[in-house]
Amino acid sequence: MNDFAQSPSLTLLPAVDVAGGKAVRLTQGEAGTETSYGDPLDAAGEWVSQGAQWIHLVDLDAAFGRGSNAPILRKVIKQFKHVNVELSGGIRDDATLEAALESGATRINLGTAALENPEWAADVIGRYGEAIAVGLDVRGTTLAARGWTKEGGDLWEVLDRLEDAGCSRYVVTDVTKDGTLRGPNLELLREVASRTPKPVVASGGISNLDDIAALRELVPLGIEGAIVGKALYAGAFTLAEALDVAGD
Repeated sequence: MNDFAQSPSLTLLPAVDVAGGKAVRLTQGEAGTETSYGDPLDAAGEWVSQGAQWIHLVDLDAAFGRGSNAPILRKVIKQFKHVNVELSGGIRDDATLEAALESGATRINLGTAALENPEWAADVIGRYGEAIAVGLDVRGTTLAARGWTKEGGDLWEVLDRLEDAGCSRYVVTDVTKDGTLRGPNLELLREVASRTPKPVVASGGISNLDDIAALRELVPLGIEGAIVGKALYAGAFTLAEALDVAGD
């Protein structure tokens, strides 16, 4: 146990996914599977009060191309200025990217745009560096785009392209695990980490504290952090307990 206590820490990013102005969770990223958890400000405030250093903030309506929660997201970022925010959802062109950067978010997570518009993504990565992460949402080794409703190409081909562009960080989600509480896809994460020297943030499937411990063991391989969603909202453990296991 002492060896584990001295191992490098895993950064945890509790998720606040926003749809229709409410904090929600989806199952396997599917529209229509939302479970509502109330005011996004309250949700973020709960995680901050338990020690969160990061919040993973997602505009699901923008991701699905059915609207925007931008004013609410800005309010959350403003309210918790001392906390880092990774912002995701519907950032697909210069206008939406500039608005996201101006919101005060620490890092912007590109998804669909990096798959559908590689030239633009490469330009943005070149311009903004560390402020840009790319989300790789995967079923098997096929990427999912447009709120996970369309296929987005082969994972390894896209990863090679993003490496060439100088991408600074990847957020890897196994779509089949997300919101299911069935455990993270450790094999996928190991494989991605073996193909890039850049840090990787894991997302999807965390169900208990053992999952967080297992992810922490991958930190020396390049798994920098993990996004935690449904398990926190379902009360499987507290964020304070998770941060303790993560050493964060």
